[in-house]
Amino acid sequence: MMVVLLMSGIAGAGVYVMKLRADNATLKANQIELEKGIEAQTKLIEQQKVDFEAIMESNKKLNVLVQTFKKDLDELDKRFNKKKRDVGKLAIERSKSVERVINKGSAEATRCVELASGAERTEQELKATKKSEINTMCPSLANPNFVPYE
Repeated sequence: MMVVLLMSGIAGAGVYVMKLRADNATLKANQIELEKGIEAQTKLIEQQKVDFEAIMESNKKLNVLVQTFKKDLDELDKRFNKKKRDVGKLAIERSKSVERVINKGSAEATRCVELASGAERTEQELKATKKSEINTMCPSLANPNFVPYE
């Protein structure tokens, strides 16, 4: 009877050790998976930090561009609201001059839209430094080398 009890105890201990080994293998596999997940999440967080910095840099550039456009708009507003103007009367009295001014302004405004949409600046636009050479509708966008003198 004692032998049977001893054999049962040894067999039970063997089964218990086998179960512990199986549990240990499962825990090791789970730990490996968790470490892989942590590594992937760490990489993702690092990439998100890089993306966030890029977004912030783009946002700064965009804010500078918006401020430049706002300044240009204010300057145009001042230019057109200096004094009372009757464009209709002026167009009747000096039709050729008004036509020339309107056509030039339309061409410059069209070029501003092209540049704002991503078009490349021409060599002439890049080299413009005199007030007579610049695009008066959007000088800061079309003529980056122009420094206004006041």
